[in-house]
Amino acid sequence: MSGFSFEILSQDPGSRARTGRLTTPHGTVNTPAFIFCATKAATRVATAQQLRDLGTEIILSNTYHLMLQPGSEHVEKRGGLQEFTGWRAPMLTDSGGFQIFSLGHGLVADEIKGRGARSNNKTLQKITEEGATFKSYRDGSTHTLTPEKAITVQQQLGADLILVLDECTPFHVDKAYTEKSMQLSHRWALRSLKQFQATDTGKQALYGIVQGGVYEDLRAEAGAFIASQPFFGQAVGGSLGADAPQMDAVVGYAMKNLDMKKPTHLLGIGGIRDIWTQVAFGIDSFDCVHPTRLARHGGALYYNKRERLNLRNARYAHDDRPLIEGDGCPTCQQHSRAYLHHLVRAGEPLGYLLLALHNIAFMNKLMRDVRAAIESGQFAAHQRAALLRLEDDTDD
Repeated sequence: MSGFSFEILSQDPGSRARTGRLTTPHGTVNTPAFIFCATKAATRVATAQQLRDLGTEIILSNTYHLMLQPGSEHVEKRGGLQEFTGWRAPMLTDSGGFQIFSLGHGLVADEIKGRGARSNNKTLQKITEEGATFKSYRDGSTHTLTPEKAITVQQQLGADLILVLDECTPFHVDKAYTEKSMQLSHRWALRSLKQFQATDTGKQALYGIVQGGVYEDLRAEAGAFIASQPFFGQAVGGSLGADAPQMDAVVGYAMKNLDMKKPTHLLGIGGIRDIWTQVAFGIDSFDCVHPTRLARHGGALYYNKRERLNLRNARYAHDDRPLIEGDGCPTCQQHSRAYLHHLVRAGEPLGYLLLALHNIAFMNKLMRDVRAAIESGQFAAHQRAALLRLEDDTDD
């Protein structure tokens, strides 16, 4: 992994918040960073060039979905994800473990860190020591994703940063199941590591994942286990609880025994409050579909209690202000809330694109603000001010 490094540049004196530089063969990432999700090798509503123009440094694609379509071998023959997508910058792929959770326990809307399962047409067939067996949502074919296969597929996809296979346990299971699942994830992590070491070309770096549900002792045990292994980086995954206070507590449990010299990622989290809060625990990067998904539903990221403006609301029909006064994003520079409201209500794709550009720019600015707050040595004050803005119940 000679092309990889992680350097801590500044440290907040009152917390674990820090800035850093994560270097990969495809470029560098300033941390704390937000990783936008291009699940199927596309963000749906923005091109690779638009992402770059708005200051994005790293994106994420999904192993499970790309394994099924177009196939990892297909991507490999075309030079890997960076060449295939035109995104010639750092990338991360998740292992498919989240799909074990989502396809086995509930809809995507119920997966987001603590919501209970609903009845749906589950495609997960079984989880065994060997791996997870799925029925393809595309053609009904059966696939078994083992730790070894998850690594092989990710090597074929070619992202810089890759993850071990794990079982992302849902919120509603008991401690006995959670502990059993955690131990299985540890055995899978060792198999993932062994496969990676046997086939490593120096072009990728592997992250381990901390599981353990909402239980303090299990999170501490999992953190110690991941820290004891020669992973380049470490990630906190799984269910983080039923509400924000519990999520804060669970992240704290998970971080206690991790190696803070390594880059640390929080899987599937990307709210404004969550970023300002979890950075203080030492989180270096986040990923979430929320910014671009919100845009596709007519929402714009904003500092208020809901962390958004809903441009479908009739109140914006005659609002000639930009989404955010003085904002530098192309949407706010050129278009009014009234125009965006019209586009969204008319179902015009341009509306979703403009909102996506705003949300991408918003998240990148948020991360710049977080880094600047840490570098100033006044992170706590900036954090308090940001969280206070999120208590505002207005849309002005």
